[in-house]
Amino acid sequence: MVKYTLMQSPEVILPVPGKDSPKAREKAMDQLIELMESGELPTDLSDGFSPQQFIEVKEPVLVNPDDEDAITQAVQVLSHLATLKLKVQASRDDAMKTRSQIDKLFTDEAVSEDEITELKEGFKVLKTFAQANLRYREARSQAEDARTVLDRALKPESEKA
Repeated sequence: MVKYTLMQSPEVILPVPGKDSPKAREKAMDQLIELMESGELPTDLSDGFSPQQFIEVKEPVLVNPDDEDAITQAVQVLSHLATLKLKVQASRDDAMKTRSQIDKLFTDEAVSEDEITELKEGFKVLKTFAQANLRYREARSQAEDARTVLDRALKPESEKA
């Protein structure tokens, strides 16, 4: 919905469905003519008036939609960080146990078949941990920006400047 007014009569508001366009201005012009014919227009437009002379009335935007999108994105980034942190914590101990056993492969010390089987199974946990840890560290650096966005949004109006 777009609203128009006249410089000569700012109290007259002409609402028209849609966005500001030549067609919408023509519809507002039709409304203006109706007001003039009914005698409800407090202003004399005897010098003429064109649709281009309408002034679009813009409603004040209380919250910038871009700010809302940034907040939503920030919360998603932080939620993702939290999920990754849990994954990293859950697999850390088993991964470190496997990591310490890898050194056995680089020595001349004999290793049993069971130890090798256990090590191979541990590689899956190690891989999962290492990948999650890399994603966590990357997400953490992105989350710094998200935290800043939220901090700005959460500041009381008196502290904003």
